[in-house]
Amino acid sequence: MNNIISKLFPLLLLLFLTPPGYASQPAPVDGVQPDISAAEPLQKLMYKGKIVGKSNKAKQISMAVGAGADIRNIMLTFDDSTKGVEHAVKGHGAIVHYEMRNGKPFATLVKAKLAALPAGSTEIDVAGVNQLINANSNFVLIDSRPGQRYAESHLPTAISIPVCSMQELIDLLPKDKDQLLVFYCGGRT
Repeated sequence: MNNIISKLFPLLLLLFLTPPGYASQPAPVDGVQPDISAAEPLQKLMYKGKIVGKSNKAKQISMAVGAGADIRNIMLTFDDSTKGVEHAVKGHGAIVHYEMRNGKPFATLVKAKLAALPAGSTEIDVAGVNQLINANSNFVLIDSRPGQRYAESHLPTAISIPVCSMQELIDLLPKDKDQLLVFYCGGRT
């Protein structure tokens, strides 16, 4: 009798402590709980992660979400009404808003997940870079796209230091720490 009580005690305690009548969050898909903002009146379902692949024929996006040991691949379906499907690029970060249809996640909006600027950096727009170039300002323009993209075309005076080779090519940067550096990329680098 004591053995049965000791096995059931945790379950009974959980049932006793669980308040009745509260709505729960949607069930996770493939073991991954979606990010949900409780501050918004309507719950938004979204995944943040890296695009593993996209099939235009099957109308599916495969995405790695989570971190470390909790990383999972999930599949989302999309159609012609899904906005931003062009941002579902293999190997790139994305934020995918979705809704559940027939018990499966259906992508409604795909956005590129861009990296945040490092502390102490500021953003400059295209017009600002154009002004620097036209005024022959004292700055170093760095194209951080892959080398092949640089070879295809680049802004005047730009030097190629791809993000993936930044550590190896760090010596190409000026020694003067007060020198203005302007990095540009293709929007996803």
